[in-house]
Amino acid sequence: MRPPLIAHVVQHFGMGGLENGVVNLLNHMPADRYRHAVVCLDGYTDFRHRLRRNDVQFFALHKQPGKDPGLYGRLFRLLRELHPDLLHTRNLSTLEGQFVAAAAGVRARVHGEHGRDVFDLHGKNAKYNLLRKMARPLVGHYIALSRDLATWLEHTVGVDAKRIAQIYNGVDSVRFHPRGEQRKPIGPAGFMSGNELLIGSVGRMAEVKDYPNLVRAFLRLLELSPEARSRARLVILGEGTARAECLALLKQANAEQLAWLPGSRDDIADLMRQFDVFTLSSLGEGISNTILEAMACGLPVIATSVGGNTELVVDGITGTLVPPAAPEAMAQALLTYFEDNALARKHGTAGREKIEAQFSMEAMVRGYMGVYDAVLAR
Repeated sequence: MRPPLIAHVVQHFGMGGLENGVVNLLNHMPADRYRHAVVCLDGYTDFRHRLRRNDVQFFALHKQPGKDPGLYGRLFRLLRELHPDLLHTRNLSTLEGQFVAAAAGVRARVHGEHGRDVFDLHGKNAKYNLLRKMARPLVGHYIALSRDLATWLEHTVGVDAKRIAQIYNGVDSVRFHPRGEQRKPIGPAGFMSGNELLIGSVGRMAEVKDYPNLVRAFLRLLELSPEARSRARLVILGEGTARAECLALLKQANAEQLAWLPGSRDDIADLMRQFDVFTLSSLGEGISNTILEAMACGLPVIATSVGGNTELVVDGITGTLVPPAAPEAMAQALLTYFEDNALARKHGTAGREKIEAQFSMEAMVRGYMGVYDAVLAR
């Protein structure tokens, strides 16, 4: 008998935390337990090649900008063709797929909440929550990536707690590991000479990630410490609309030579190992894969105290939590690590230990398979 087919519905499959989570899940799930198809409402990029298996099909429905009523017909026909045993939608942008799947005869359905976007940071938008409540009877089980999201699903959306599984992302702690004694230089010629403090971040440069706040904090660090201009360097790996604004801020401050923003990269693990401090300036967050990967690399983490960040970063133990949209607070946290390398190493070591104890890939895979098995059994 062939294993059950799971159709994973996402908005777009490119570089991002949600997509990285799907890659990790499918790469580590036993191939004989489930078959998988990834349905992209928009499209997909070469990011799909991070899958280390060749039995996963990708489908792009090419959603048009704005309203696209034809999208639902295309999704309906694809589901009738694939005949998946289970549908797994993720986040608000794919939730309407639950209605289409029910009409197409897909009987087992799961929905995952990974985090919220800038247009509804706290999940209080009445129109969106009405849609969530209308879809609630169709969803067999919910997966929330953080305790914060699980509590919100229960108390705001009205989901029975018994239908919510809270499953943390796992991190590949073999691929993401601390560097050895020697650090290799990164960036363009002249960017590093050997004794710099590398402040790094990785992610989609979307509005909700608030990368201009990180740049402003870095520029403030240059003002706070006379040595910072010669020793502090900023690296942001990722692409998005905020990249141009960040580059403009750096140029205006005559600091573009102190920062490297190369766009999307395929060598994230290797580059991240060269960092000394990891930063995340989000306005809202579910469970950040990049925080987990940074902790696995033995880096202290400075993150905004929003969403699931507070469940990952233990303030004063594995890193520092700062308020969102507060560049002065982030600059002060950067200054602390800039002046105290021993503290940075201590917090980074504690972060690696936390990863090994609580955020294994095996635990994540077991959690998802438990949900899939239970919903299929019903």
